[in-house]
Amino acid sequence: MAYRQARAPTEGMASTVEDSGNTAPSSSVKLRGADLALRVLLFAVSLSGLVVLVTAKQTEIVPLVLTPPFRFGPVPAQFKDSPALIYLLVALCMTSLYSLLTAASSIKSMSSSASCAKGLFILILFDVVYAGIMASATGTAGAVAWVGLKGNSHTRWNKICNIYDKFCRHIGSATCLGLIASIILVLLVVLNAYSLSRRSR
Repeated sequence: MAYRQARAPTEGMASTVEDSGNTAPSSSVKLRGADLALRVLLFAVSLSGLVVLVTAKQTEIVPLVLTPPFRFGPVPAQFKDSPALIYLLVALCMTSLYSLLTAASSIKSMSSSASCAKGLFILILFDVVYAGIMASATGTAGAVAWVGLKGNSHTRWNKICNIYDKFCRHIGSATCLGLIASIILVLLVVLNAYSLSRRSR
């Protein structure tokens, strides 16, 4: 009887250790799944923004000479006329390619038993860099879109969105998608930093 009573606590401790061992991998798998889902969403958002921005073209008949005799002619508006919009285009291209590559890496890490902490730290650094790039590109494109929408009376820059409405809608949509991509990258940084902190415990 004494032998059985002494053995019972030992069995309980062993079961507790086994339960805790099973809990850690399951939480790690959930974090990897969330990372993969965010990277797939990042690819979809950045690619959509890229397509919307590339198709931002519109031609309207506008006055070429503002004094009599008035002259009118077709004037196109397209994204490549603005360096800020070209910067947003490059940032969206880089981010969509980056998200695709890191999503493939995330799938590979899910199939393995454990991922390298050093590799996770490098991934966080790249996420921070791309978040900064997308945030700056979104800010510059947003400034151009705001001038196109409202104009600037101090510098005598006229608004154009009352004429090029389709063009402005594309620019505004691409800028919003760039902002969403920036937020997703920030969420990836937070998620992977939390995952890395769990490994150091």
